[in-house]
Amino acid sequence: MTDALKRLSDEGVAIWLDDLSRKRITSGNLAELIDQSHVVGVTTNPSIFQKAISHGDGYEQQLADLAARKVTVDEAIRMITTADVRDAADILRPVFDATDGQDGRVSIEVDPRLAHDTTATIAEAKQLAWLVDRPNTLIKIPATKAGLPAITEVIGLGISVNVTLIFSLERYRAVMDAYLAGLEKARERGLDLSKIHSVASFFVSRVDTEIDKRLDAIGTDEAKGLKGKAALANARLAYEAFEEVFSSDRWAALDKAQANKQRPLWASTGVKDPAYKDTLYVVDLVAPGTVNTMPEATLDATADHGVVAGDTVRGTYDQSRAELAAVEKLGISYDDVVQLLEDEGVDKFEASWNDLLKSTEAELDRLAPSEA
Repeated sequence: MTDALKRLSDEGVAIWLDDLSRKRITSGNLAELIDQSHVVGVTTNPSIFQKAISHGDGYEQQLADLAARKVTVDEAIRMITTADVRDAADILRPVFDATDGQDGRVSIEVDPRLAHDTTATIAEAKQLAWLVDRPNTLIKIPATKAGLPAITEVIGLGISVNVTLIFSLERYRAVMDAYLAGLEKARERGLDLSKIHSVASFFVSRVDTEIDKRLDAIGTDEAKGLKGKAALANARLAYEAFEEVFSSDRWAALDKAQANKQRPLWASTGVKDPAYKDTLYVVDLVAPGTVNTMPEATLDATADHGVVAGDTVRGTYDQSRAELAAVEKLGISYDDVVQLLEDEGVDKFEASWNDLLKSTEAELDRLAPSEA
């Protein structure tokens, strides 16, 4: 069996795992994936934590202790999630040291209920960075309009950021601008830019899910022929934008000050349509200086039968533009799709967070010591 994951790494794609739970940490599974599957980072989100904590494995003692202390449910969740991120960061620390801070990273998200509140997002990002207290943490901030100034301020404070929920090319350019503005602030404050890192999480599969649904509704042969193309085209054009911004004069000045490029991260890479190959959003998005964060099923599929045939992004830009234009020509509005996906993304994470609040509160009530 050829080592597709090694080939992917050799092509300049950092492989991150889009999952975390206490059981994964304590069983040695995370360490094993780092050792054997070329995993060099971990991403979390409210949905991942909701799933992990509601299944309960490994959280009972901490929940009992928190119940005994009568902490609020919000504080309990932060204690639980930051403990997992801290432990995962410690496991990944050798990777962080070996890659000079580029990889070996663990991401934790600000409370999704703050997605449209700039000031609260900044405060939460500072609090999370302090709570986890590991240099290899990335604080996840959503790329909402309110999130953009928060990204600039948090980067300007020297806190490394994973910008999440990016769907549109226009918003992605605004995210890169926010990052550069943050680096400029950090430079003015005399901070060491070489220590500040960022990734921009560009979501992939959900674009196909929404556009394919609209193509099916049109139902013509032309419409059906465009299915499964929009997400890759969108992501590939994001990489074109990345190349453009990080070869600009503005970037050159920051580069001289030892700043790090904000790498594009392909997120939502699990294939939703069984008609498509299960490695589609991995092997068709190979480009140097990118990150691909995969659910374990996608990681396993890539290891088992992924065919990594070199760079599959550069050289596709004209074709990608033509594919998105063809979709638009059929009456499917790109702007409408990406705005809907951003709104849905924020709503889904908020719903997961609210579910997590409810299930954690129930556990705290169940484990609360009876009054003497």
